Amino acid sequence: MPSVEAIEDPGDPRLDDYREIRDAERRRRDGTFIAEGRQVFRRLLGAGRYRVRSALVTPPALAALGEALAAARVRTFLVRQALVEAIVGMEFHHGCLAAGERGAEPTAAAILAETRADRVVVLEGLGDSSNVGALFRNALAFGAGAAFLAPGTADPLYRKAIRVSAGATVALPFARLADWPRDLDRLRGAGYTVLALTPRPEAVDLGDLGVRRPLPERLALLLGTEGRGLSEDALTAADLRVRIPMAPEMDSLNVAAAGAVALHWLSRLGRCASRGGPDAAGFPETVRPARPRPGGRPAGSDGP
Repeated sequence: MPSVEAIEDPGDPRLDDYREIRDAERRRRDGTFIAEGRQVFRRLLGAGRYRVRSALVTPPALAALGEALAAARVRTFLVRQALVEAIVGMEFHHGCLAAGERGAEPTAAAILAETRADRVVVLEGLGDSSNVGALFRNALAFGAGAAFLAPGTADPLYRKAIRVSAGATVALPFARLADWPRDLDRLRGAGYTVLALTPRPEAVDLGDLGVRRPLPERLALLLGTEGRGLSEDALTAADLRVRIPMAPEMDSLNVAAAGAVALHWLSRLGRCASRGGPDAAGFPETVRPARPRPGGRPAGSDGP
């Protein structure tokens, strides 16, 4: 078991990192972030991308996480559940909080040098932290190696983004692209073809890649905010516009759902193409994406 400091006073200064946990500006100013829940905490420790300053746990959480806390030598504060709300200033039932240190943000060049993945994601103007968290979760689930953030994208280390991502935002490397969209040239320089996901009718059917059109070896999937969609500058800067075919009853998907569909298809396409098979992508006819019914409109990450 880790060395544990039991605390009974909610005003104890050792707990200052856990006050006002909803104040995002304070977190950026202090250079910290808050991770909630056992699964997220395990991912934070397992990824090893950030230093964990301390953990705040209730007795049941300590019983579940004791070995991990001890192995990582994390300073641990033990409190009763009744004190948690007085400390964090809100209703809280996860039983475990961790205070992490942001450290210096890596540059895009550093992330590109680090990743060996043939899929990455690029997010433009996604101001909703839930969507950012969901897209990081999708990216990690479907094998993307990094995320790149255009201006206006919400902080991946905001508490809600971390929670929605199930800890993916503390595991998946990310960097900001300040000179937008010219910084997309950095990705092209690393061998990535930039695919802009959009519902526009002139875009290429996602299912045609590797079947009717060549499949680039390395892909950067560019996703925009809902409603407004990708900016004209971003669409112009992309190498190819792609769309997800849909039935006529619906003309668009939530950006996180669209990202999941596209990432799953591209990851599966890449695996099958590497194995070879009945056609250019290694796909039997039965697993190709369905075509929309007549009158259907394709959809991508941006809105109507």
